[in-house]
Amino acid sequence: MKFIPIVILSLLVSKALAQQDPLYSQYYNNPMLINPAFAGSTERLYGSVAYRSQWSGIEGGPTTFSANGHIALMQNKIGAGLIVLQDQLGDIKTTQYGGTFAYRIKLTNSTFSFGMQAGFTRFATDPNAVRVLNNPDPAFAQFTETKFNTGVGVLLQSDRYTLSLSVPRMLPSTVSQGGQSIQVYGQNFYLYGSYLFYLSDRIQFKPSTLIRATGGTPISADINANFVFNKLYTAGVFTRKLNTYGLLVQAVMSNYRLGYVFELPGKNSALNFTTHEVSLAVSLDVLSSHNHSKTGL
Repeated sequence: MKFIPIVILSLLVSKALAQQDPLYSQYYNNPMLINPAFAGSTERLYGSVAYRSQWSGIEGGPTTFSANGHIALMQNKIGAGLIVLQDQLGDIKTTQYGGTFAYRIKLTNSTFSFGMQAGFTRFATDPNAVRVLNNPDPAFAQFTETKFNTGVGVLLQSDRYTLSLSVPRMLPSTVSQGGQSIQVYGQNFYLYGSYLFYLSDRIQFKPSTLIRATGGTPISADINANFVFNKLYTAGVFTRKLNTYGLLVQAVMSNYRLGYVFELPGKNSALNFTTHEVSLAVSLDVLSSHNHSKTGL
């Protein structure tokens, strides 16, 4: 029985070509990962790093590292940022890096933003990352290829609500391996919404949902329920497709925010392993036009 997870992981690695975007749980805190229109939305200088270990305990399980930053410019009318992301599953490693740009229009009680991003995605395999019984094995041949991609997104945001629609990478990508063309990436569409309810002067309730659609796969929906205490501490629960369940906690300390997510698989999950995700963010008001609130996080 102990070999069953390894067999399942091997099947997932073989299907990682034509993969979706990496899974995130902390888009609640760092939505620029899924929509370039969030660049400049904090009206400050913002930076974040995050690490996700999915199915902890399985050798070669998915891991994701992300780092990004963005800043509001031109009296907060423009946002600009950078994104670096690395996702690895078994012997397959995908590295994305690029820039984001957003134009922000102030409305009566909200802000409308249109964002674009452009960059490169490097697809590579590392046969040394897995144990190959018959080495060399053509199925685990090493290759490296880099592709250009671009994405767009729109955002409507106020102090109470957020509505976001985006396609972070619009161009399907293929690589050549062994003389064959293999699709390694398809379009991912994201629809995100949240609303903030004031339960008291110190407690707010913020439900949110993220719907993700990818061609050839079922629609995925995340449902989140978070409580915010004194605008500094957040605790909540979420579910993904009613098959994964998680707990989110975070704390704001001056201009810094530390977050942690713990996920448990549902009874219908193929792998009974937990997932962990940590993030650290900083927000600073470095320009005179920036939001000079206590944290801006």
